Amino acid sequence: MRVLALFDGTLADPDAPLLRADDLGVLRGDGIFETIMVIDGAPLELEPHLARLARSAAMLDLPAPDLDAWRRCAHTVIDAWRGGPEMVLKLVLTRGPESTGEVTGFAAGSPVPESLLTQRRDGIAAVTLTRGITSDVPGQAPWLLLGAKTLSYAVNMAALRHAAQRGADDVVFTATNGAVLEGPTSTVVVAQGSTLRTPPVENGILPGTTQGALFRAAAVAGWQTRVEPIATAELARADGVWLVSSVRLVARVHTLDGRELPDPGLTGEFEGMLREAVRPVTRFS
Repeated sequence: MRVLALFDGTLADPDAPLLRADDLGVLRGDGIFETIMVIDGAPLELEPHLARLARSAAMLDLPAPDLDAWRRCAHTVIDAWRGGPEMVLKLVLTRGPESTGEVTGFAAGSPVPESLLTQRRDGIAAVTLTRGITSDVPGQAPWLLLGAKTLSYAVNMAALRHAAQRGADDVVFTATNGAVLEGPTSTVVVAQGSTLRTPPVENGILPGTTQGALFRAAAVAGWQTRVEPIATAELARADGVWLVSSVRLVARVHTLDGRELPDPGLTGEFEGMLREAVRPVTRFS
């Protein structure tokens, strides 16, 4: 099942054409999006996702999103969903047709891909790939839009295809100075003793909504949490490494660059904490 709602909150046919041929989201990848997990009708971490949508819009000089309208649009999709307890909700905003200058916005609901359900259950084999930049480039070159969730995901998808050619499921991007960055669609979380660590957004990575929820829950459970630089060499010495994202939730990296990583037996605990701690949003009226 799939559900589509326009920015004005009306439902549309998900199989009918929606975007114009001159929409800059299509022509140039000029737009932004968010992907939100919905469980039993509750959008998880909706407000952090909306805040990140607004952050990305500002980075691209797009008009500030009407967040109330996006809430209504999201709930239109959620209300119409009949495809099971879990749904992937995408919010998409493009710069719109080149000739009009009016933005295009919509929300779409779809089932959780089977591949991500498998990664939740079985974990991930990943490879490290350089992003070809140092971790201090984002501050020097904001026009690169590192840390914005744009529609321009061609590089991310190419990295995943390269990983698949090497027999892996996913990627951990690294900087040329050896710093861990992020996955193409995920945040990296590392456990060392009683501490959970993740790289800082100043390295040019997305602020992870799911990682933020996990760290809040972990802190309540007695873990120490740190947002700090992580060297690539530290991954092999860590007690555990996970790729964390909205739909995949918490997936353990069991193999990195062909080397087996330890399993501390924490994945189920982390997912349980996350499901308990994420903030379901009541209906917007």
